[in-house]
Amino acid sequence: MFSIPVAYFLMMVLVAASNYLVQFPINDWLTWGALPYPMTFLVTELTNRFYGPKQARKVVYVGFALAVLLSMSLATPRIALASGLAFFCSQLLDIYVFTKIRQSAWWIAPLCASGLASLVDTVIFWNVAFYGENLPYLTWACGDLTFKCLMDIALLSPFRFIIRSKVNLAN
Repeated sequence: MFSIPVAYFLMMVLVAASNYLVQFPINDWLTWGALPYPMTFLVTELTNRFYGPKQARKVVYVGFALAVLLSMSLATPRIALASGLAFFCSQLLDIYVFTKIRQSAWWIAPLCASGLASLVDTVIFWNVAFYGENLPYLTWACGDLTFKCLMDIALLSPFRFIIRSKVNLAN
């Protein structure tokens, strides 16, 4: 069952794993860190849908604090700082957009919220974490954003399934 403690735990694990894995390129377009991170938007949107924006923000605050602390031991301080800043801004944007349009068709709020948040997260993270480094961070950012957008679409099915399952359990 999806609960607030589960959301805290998932947020911490997904962000910390992403911060550790971003240090390992798959190729010049993607790092391993891109793979788990889009799931954070699903966690935020499920929390918002089931418990409202106030609880979703609480999950972001707690997840932010725990993930940054854990990331300091798993990644460089610059990556941990960049991730924290990008995570905080993008997740709060996700909550805001989702809340504003949540009454639309079931797929519009999660798709629009995670799409905009993915863009903001990518711009902040890659520029703060790797600007000035002799690494292909601009192509990594493009690959990362492309992967996030594809995952935003792919995660609509689990979102719908979980929402329906929760509703069916409540009836």
